[in-house]
Amino acid sequence: MKKPIHLSLSLFFSLIIFGTQAQEMGFEEYNPPSTLKVPENPVQRAKYPFVDIHSHQGGIDQAKIEKLVSEMDELNMGVLVNLSGRGFGRGDSNSQQEYIKSMINEFDTHAPGRFLVFTNINFAGIGDENWSRIAVKELEEDVAAGAVGLKIYKSLGLNVKDINGNRVPVDHPDLDPVWAKAGELGIPVIIHSADPAQFWQPMDSLNERWLELKTHPNRQRSATDPAPFEQIIAEQHHVFEKHPETTFINAHMGWMANDLDAAGAHLEKFPNVNFGIGAVIAEFGRQPRRAKEFFIKYQDRLLFGKDAYNPEEFHTYFRVLETEDEYFPYYKKYHAFWRMYGLGLPDEVLKKVYYKNALRIVPKMDASIFPE
Repeated sequence: MKKPIHLSLSLFFSLIIFGTQAQEMGFEEYNPPSTLKVPENPVQRAKYPFVDIHSHQGGIDQAKIEKLVSEMDELNMGVLVNLSGRGFGRGDSNSQQEYIKSMINEFDTHAPGRFLVFTNINFAGIGDENWSRIAVKELEEDVAAGAVGLKIYKSLGLNVKDINGNRVPVDHPDLDPVWAKAGELGIPVIIHSADPAQFWQPMDSLNERWLELKTHPNRQRSATDPAPFEQIIAEQHHVFEKHPETTFINAHMGWMANDLDAAGAHLEKFPNVNFGIGAVIAEFGRQPRRAKEFFIKYQDRLLFGKDAYNPEEFHTYFRVLETEDEYFPYYKKYHAFWRMYGLGLPDEVLKKVYYKNALRIVPKMDASIFPE
């Protein structure tokens, strides 16, 4: 006869508590490995040499350049475009211009042809009657020193203030001479405006970016902080419309990678605009058939870019663009809690996205680095 099992009262409640805790799990922690068995073709090196049109690098010296070149060679990156030519707005214009000249000299000395630099605008004093003239003069000087483009940070439209403390809209009239001068100089303007529209939406169970807002609460916006999403984007589009002779690269697909019908209409409306695909690869990876159609149709208007520089993260970009793999993970769960699927782009489309479009748009790029 089996003896009855007696549990102490404390052990009994401990088991109940343990079982309850085992069932309680935050969304951030739930990340089970997939049991799906499908072919896997991870890609650590791009099929063709590519241009990263969207990178941010600082602390440039010989050691940093040698490290970057080694990593670029492993990835098959032909040219890295550093958009932070003047740093991130620190210091006055004189120090910023010395900074960009020194950076360009370091790149040209230690790795000629492998790095190109975009300059930035110093918004201090905007609203003063002399600001536009000075900004245009500095742009000309930076280009003469070797800058090949102009990068506009998202701070324009979000937190740049004029001399009276008012928000500076993206289409502020004082900037018109700058956009026009970029067109005259034949340099592209890559512009990042606003952030994903979900940052302006309620942080609730219906918000697809809930986890990102939870982990990065400073990214949450509202119609008064500082303005509605739709207004900031409309300001950006107004700039494109007013300056048809200037070539623009709308960074991050203008936050339309999740609505490729809108993205296509945007390119049809503004023939002077191209898209950079940095930081939105997860949107393509969840709609591979539709995204492949889009890339083929607009193959002359898309440029490869990564934004945050982490060499191992490039692998996901290569895999989405080059393979037909199914259901593989993204590298940041708070950006994309879904799995990726490969687009399997044709070789000629890959070449255009990887380097041919950049060669056409960005001056002074060494074409000998790339295939015909």
